[in-house]
Amino acid sequence: MTSSAGDSSGAPRSAEAAYPGGIEFDSYENGDARKVFARIRLGLPATLGLAAVGLAIGVLACLLASPFTSVSTSMRVGFGFKSFARGEYPDHSKFQPDDLRAPDVIVAALKRQGLETTEDFAGKVRAALTVEGVISPIVIKERDRLRAAGQSPPPYLPDEYLVTLSMPRGAALSSRQRELLLSDIVSSYEEKFQNTYVELPEGFGSAFESLQKADYFEYELVLTKEVETISTYLQQQLDQAKTFRSPSTNLSFNDLLRQTDLFSQIELSKTLGLIRQNGLSSDREMAMVKMDYYLHTLEDQERLAVEEEKVVDDLLARTQERSQNYVLGIKSQATQQRTETPILDQGLVDSLLANDTANFLMRQALDAGLKVKRVQAEKAQLLERRQSMETFLKSNSVDQSSVTSLVQKSLGDLEAAYKALISNIRKTHVDFAKQQFADAIRVTMQAATGSAYKPLAFAGIVGGFVGFALGVGLSLLGIGLGSGKR
Repeated sequence: MTSSAGDSSGAPRSAEAAYPGGIEFDSYENGDARKVFARIRLGLPATLGLAAVGLAIGVLACLLASPFTSVSTSMRVGFGFKSFARGEYPDHSKFQPDDLRAPDVIVAALKRQGLETTEDFAGKVRAALTVEGVISPIVIKERDRLRAAGQSPPPYLPDEYLVTLSMPRGAALSSRQRELLLSDIVSSYEEKFQNTYVELPEGFGSAFESLQKADYFEYELVLTKEVETISTYLQQQLDQAKTFRSPSTNLSFNDLLRQTDLFSQIELSKTLGLIRQNGLSSDREMAMVKMDYYLHTLEDQERLAVEEEKVVDDLLARTQERSQNYVLGIKSQATQQRTETPILDQGLVDSLLANDTANFLMRQALDAGLKVKRVQAEKAQLLERRQSMETFLKSNSVDQSSVTSLVQKSLGDLEAAYKALISNIRKTHVDFAKQQFADAIRVTMQAATGSAYKPLAFAGIVGGFVGFALGVGLSLLGIGLGSGKR
């Protein structure tokens, strides 16, 4: 009979092995938790050592790979101008989120930072920029609810965007430079928006600057168009803000429109009347040459406008004929008795398309007709001025010194009144822009770069966890747990 305790030489038993603490491997049966924890406890020093080694390896690997990994610098930008809900800019052009990373915006931001503005570097910066819409979870739930109900959710345009600059950590830009560059990109876009849609054009109110070397008869041509331009602008502003009143000038757009009318009726009419009545010109023969060339230009414009009007009228006539046929087709289908009548039949769809086309062509025909009349009226006015100048030229009345001083004084008063009017318009427009576009573009989160310690901490935690798990596994397998004898 063989003894289960083994022989006297201390050879290991065939089916058992003992730990220094007296715990036997083969006695671990039926998932005894005490024995599991005992094995883990005995192998704890080795487990902690493996966890420390894993942590160090993870941190070292992260440090070695850091020059090749990307670092993200992000900021949030919100939009709130009036036409944004329709996906349009204030001039009704289509809004595109990618306008934030337009090439001219990138170059302007690089110039502000004093960085390289070559096409290659600017292209790299633009490629590193991403613009993503920030959508609220409430909006997502609402759209999911509509889809679950069998409805198609309407198009949604986020009013807030996350702008991210992702560049390698080893790039020449530091974290602070990346934040400043991203902020300047948004500032450049905002400045572009202000110059395009908010501020008045630089040429607005510069009529007298363009008349410094002009002849007397050209004052009427330029200033008449200038008054028309100012009146059109003020009427557009009045349609947008009927009740607005500037706190700086205490004037509304309606008040400015009346001031423009008074300027035209009093100051402008007096000066232009003196010039026209006396046929003033520094060189009447050269004035005739200029008028002849201008008349030739207007005749070309008139011919082109008349041809465009004919084309639109012809298309409108054809559309009206076809639309009548579609209406008859719908009536004939409506009289038929069908058990299953569709909500929209082909005849109705064709009729709607024909009506939309007819409405579009009617607007085009109206615009073309007004353009022809406008050119013809300008041509008639210039012909009348030319005849008047020709009369003075034939009368050999070349002595104009008697009225020149009077006209010069009148021009000085006219320029002063004109500049005062433009000053009031500009101040009122600035106040209106502050009210209308105060929140057009707003930064909802300043530029921030991800911390360099977070990847290190994450890599260390992962490495330490892997080492700890490896140590626990080895402990459970009974490997490397000390000097226990088998």
